Formats: sequence, structure tokens, C-alpha cells
Amino acid sequence: MTAKRPISILAAVVAAAVFSAPQVSRPEAQAASTAFVGVNVLPMDKDAVLADQTVVVSDGKIVSVAPAAKAQVPAGALKVDGKGKFLMPGLGELHAHIPGGKSPDADVERTLFLYVANGVTTIRGMLGDPRHITYRERVAKGEVIGPMIYTSGPSFNGDSAKTPGAAVEMVVAQKQAGYDLLKIHPGVPRDAFDAMAAKADELKIQFAGHVPAAVGLMRALEAKYRSIDHLDGYVEAMVPNPAGSQTFGVNLAAQADESRIPALVKATVAAGTWQVPTEILLVNWLNDENPESMAKWPEMKYVAPETLAKWVAQKQGFSAKFPQADRQKLLALRRKLIKALHDGGVPFALGSDAPQTWNVPGFSAHRELGAIVAAGLTPYEALRSGTANVGTYFGTAATTGTVAAGKRADLVLLDANPLTDIGNSSRIAGVMINGRWLSKADIDKRLADGK
Repeated sequence: MTAKRPISILAAVVAAAVFSAPQVSRPEAQAASTAFVGVNVLPMDKDAVLADQTVVVSDGKIVSVAPAAKAQVPAGALKVDGKGKFLMPGLGELHAHIPGGKSPDADVERTLFLYVANGVTTIRGMLGDPRHITYRERVAKGEVIGPMIYTSGPSFNGDSAKTPGAAVEMVVAQKQAGYDLLKIHPGVPRDAFDAMAAKADELKIQFAGHVPAAVGLMRALEAKYRSIDHLDGYVEAMVPNPAGSQTFGVNLAAQADESRIPALVKATVAAGTWQVPTEILLVNWLNDENPESMAKWPEMKYVAPETLAKWVAQKQGFSAKFPQADRQKLLALRRKLIKALHDGGVPFALGSDAPQTWNVPGFSAHRELGAIVAAGLTPYEALRSGTANVGTYFGTAATTGTVAAGKRADLVLLDANPLTDIGNSSRIAGVMINGRWLSKADIDKRLADGK
């Protein structure tokens, strides 16, 4: 059985992980137009750099992208010097979390700003709460600085969806409440899952997430999950009688029959099911890096000390519980799966599972990009999973995901080219969220003011 992370623990992590990001208030007014002058554009509809362009933004949309020598900049526009810099679409984090429950509003807004500060301009929340629907609307209205929010409802799991009747009631309630999708966690019985899937199809609401052990990968694909997250179920599908799976199959990886990979790729393509691998989550859990060193990463200053101590202890526990050979085998197998699925035509979307152990909102999206490149994707392919692919996933490709006239102005200005080195994706000179420009100085000030 795929290991289950207790819902209460995950909720606590989401609520407590970040503690020193800024207080966020309604954005103040800016100039009617903004022009990025002389910038190198990464349009992300192709693997290319458009050199020395001027990109004009007005009323939250890109008005024009033209060679700097020919571009017309509106009078009174805010001019951003783009010389030597690179402008790309904002990133989507499709396995994100937002504090819920009784978390103070400040915690929610801190988390949302951390995403934006790192160029994440769209998120798919994967552990929903009624408050997230309210924040979805507040962000859309510009009352709070945050990424565009899509959100699941509370998860279907072994406690909440024990019976077909309970599962159906949850589907109806979440559809009526206005959630964007259903989140599946481990533990859902097969009959309850089947009832959930049938009702979700009837009501036209998508479902995504984990693959419960009683369901299994092939049934999940047959049911047409919108996305399978964490590569959940794939290792188990490569092992005869995969009883007792732990931590996404770390104890089973040595038994996996890799000759089954092509068939799994073919079945995934046929189902049209996306992958959100959250590779950095497993890398952080299972690699040999010293957790005491990880605790000194720059972004860990945004993590509560007591939470960070738990993360260190968890990683130490994984290292003690699972032999190094098993951990390395699983990580190698996951890299092979990612490469095979991607090369076979399975669509990928960026996601890191933030906030979760070692994954600080926004920062972890860039670490995920690095992990995906380490698995064999090119920097362009990795970046596309967080830009153009996000528009395709949500059916908004006409208005989001690339840099072109008419698109929503969610943009990231970088100091160096991420197509030549994926690590440059985190060298952020500023972020534009729905037409609102936040320079690096603005971002740093808001982060500092929140301490």
C-alpha cells in the first residue's frame, strides 16, 4: 500500500511551515502601463530567445511584443530596464498547498506572497478548505497579492470516503461549493472510488492526486485521473503482488520489473492523464544529503524552527529505516520513469508539494525544475511544464502560459537565461502578477517587513 501521510500532519505543516513572509495588504496603484525595454524574451511556445525586445503591458494584459528599436511605449508608462535580462511567463505550481482551517489570515497571505516572490503566478491547491474559495476570489479582485488559485476540496481518503455513499455525498457537496477539482488521498476503498469517479464524471468535476492501493494504477488510468501526482502507483504497477508499499515504493523498487515501463507509458498516454511528479519531494526525503546542511538553505529562514527540527528528524528517520541501496534504487527508477513518460508523450505539469518537508513555497518550484532536468528533461522542457503546459492543463492557453500579445501579464524577469542553466530560473529581478509589477527591491522589502 502506498504510504499515507496523515492529513492532520500535512495540514499542520501547511499552517506552520512559513512564518516570516510579509504581511500582505491590498496593492497600491501603479502606472497604467508598464514597458520592459530591451529585454530578451523567452516566449515558451518554442525553444527560443527573442533578443532585444520591448514588451508593453496595460490593464493586466500584454499589449505588444516588438523589437526595441521599433516598439512604441505609451506616454507615462513605467519603464523597466530589461537590458541583459530575460522575461518569461510566470510559473504554475500544480501541487501546492495553502493554509486552511483555523490558520490566521496572515499565514495564508504570507504563503501566497512567497509563491509570487518566486515567480509562481498560478497554483493548484491540493488540500482544499472553504477559505481557499474566498481567497481565490480575493486574489482575482486584487485585494491580496497572490497567484491565481485553482483549488481542490477537502481530500477523499480512508477516513472521509469509507463508503460509496459517503464518497458520492462528498462529490456533490464539493461541486456545489465551487471547488475546481477533487483531491484523492490514499486509503479510499475500491467501491467508494468507483462511486466517486462515476459521480464526478456525471457532474463534470475532475479528480487528481494519489492512487489508493485498493484502486491501483491501471484502474486509476481507466477512470481517467486528470493528473497522477508523485508518480504514485507506478512502482507498485511494476511489482507482482505489491503488498505493503512504503513511501511511494521505496521498499519495492528493487523488485520492479522495468520491462513494464513501455506498457505503463502507453496506458498513461491513452488515458490522457497528466503527471505532476513532485520529484524534489522524494529527492529531499531519500537522498544522502545531510539534513543539518539542508536546514541551512537560504529559504529555510522562512520556516518555523520547530517545523525545521521535525524535517531534520524525518529525514534522519528515512535514512535509518530504508537502506541506502533501496533509496538510491527508487530515485534512479523514478528518474527513468519521468524520462520515459515524458518522451512517450505524457503531458507534464510542474509541482513540488509546497509547503511540505523541505519545500518552501515558491523556492521549491525552482528546486523541482532542477530535479526534472536531472531526470533527463531539457531546461526548456522543464520550464514548459510550468508555463505553456499550465495553460494547456487549465484550458486557458489562449490567455496564459506564453509571452505574446493578448496574454495575461503574469511574467518573471530574470538576471540570466534559464534555458542555458536551469538554476537561473531562481535569479529573479522582478515579478509581474496580473499586470502589477513587483521589482526585486519591492519583493525584498515585503519579505523583510514580514520578519
